[in-house]
Amino acid sequence: MTRTTLLILGASGDLTSRLLLPALAQLLERQPELELDLVGAGTDDWSTERWRAVVRDAFETMRRGSGAHRIADTTYARADVTRADDLRRLIEPVDGALVVYFALPPAVAEEACEAMRDIELPEETVLALEKPFGGDEDSARRLNALLQTLVPEERIFRVDHFLGRATLLKLLGVRFANRAIEPVWSAEHVASVLVRFDETLGLENRARYYDHAGAMDDMLQSHLLQVLAVLAMEPPATLDERDLRDAKAQALRATRLWRDDPATSSRRARYTAGRIDGRELPAYVDEPGVDAVRETETLAEIVCEVRTARWAGVPFTLRSGKALGESRAEIVVTFAPVRHLPSGLSGTPRDGGILRFGLGPETMSLELNVNGGEDGLFALERETLRIEPGDEELYAYTEVLGEILERDVTISVRADSAERCWRIVEPVRRAWERGEVPLEEYRAGSAGPQDWASSQV
Repeated sequence: MTRTTLLILGASGDLTSRLLLPALAQLLERQPELELDLVGAGTDDWSTERWRAVVRDAFETMRRGSGAHRIADTTYARADVTRADDLRRLIEPVDGALVVYFALPPAVAEEACEAMRDIELPEETVLALEKPFGGDEDSARRLNALLQTLVPEERIFRVDHFLGRATLLKLLGVRFANRAIEPVWSAEHVASVLVRFDETLGLENRARYYDHAGAMDDMLQSHLLQVLAVLAMEPPATLDERDLRDAKAQALRATRLWRDDPATSSRRARYTAGRIDGRELPAYVDEPGVDAVRETETLAEIVCEVRTARWAGVPFTLRSGKALGESRAEIVVTFAPVRHLPSGLSGTPRDGGILRFGLGPETMSLELNVNGGEDGLFALERETLRIEPGDEELYAYTEVLGEILERDVTISVRADSAERCWRIVEPVRRAWERGEVPLEEYRAGSAGPQDWASSQV
């Protein structure tokens, strides 16, 4: 593999220390053949020695300190990455391939890209950006046009760690390689689909970003719609970059809000004070940096329909929230009840079984209705079959960094898909701005508002 310089812009931030560096530690251990130079840049007045200590700590925290020697000569530069002169000072010394990772707020990342217009980038430069990609459809289109003046689309990596290779391959393998699943993956047999990302964490000092984004822009319009696309797409001819991303884009083009009514197909809520795992959380409006007037939601739900011959009539519910009583990151596929039960089976199954995927590489389960016999000769009960996790947990950003360094954009979000996701949720945003959907409340540590169906699944 070509020797690559990984330049992290925003290296002194939380994303780098909490996610990128531990993932890099795991990647270097798993792929010893990688030839990598690491450079950090940020606005904080750090010395290279302090940066190296942060790198070592991140490696050792993940019990992978032995790999730190491979990037022991990493350097740090204080820089305003929105200034062309500062960026030129970082980029011109690079000898070989370059990956620029924008570990920055979206607005700052866009300014940095503007500044790059005046810089000659090394050949095969890859740009990796975190979501959200723009703030609406128009701004996403402008950002995409800007990026494509810098490098070709096949070297733009729009990061969506929910679609790390292990998760994606698990979904594709179950869908397309199992005779028991492939024929029933349609509206004829599936009653509903839920894509859920519930967190026990509250705001965690992220008011500067989150109070402007909220749960819908932070999670639903990006991560969860991308998951929907993988679930709903038609089988691609191959799993190469073009075919797979074409299939996802087609699914998103067919996705609309349920009954085209944003007021009835969306819900929003905000947490009040409560207790989670023995810790007290203040109400969201009392968190430092929050402007209560904005009415930012901390729990959001939208119901979509994929209007294709395969899926028309099936509700796809996307839900995400903070400060909930249980962390649940999963896909729940509920099958329709069977058409006929033999007389004599006691109990009426509410569904035809449930398939659950964890939104990560580690979990999958199948819930089946079986004849238990304990409460009667022909008494139905629910049994769950589980796939046990492997010996080693693979972190989502390990897969992301691996794909970026391999220059494989297959699991990256393509420009048209990023724009389409904004188009899907825009009617909801307008309905919320008009006050057509009330901002409900739920106690921190609860499952969410009791009358939300997704709170009961």
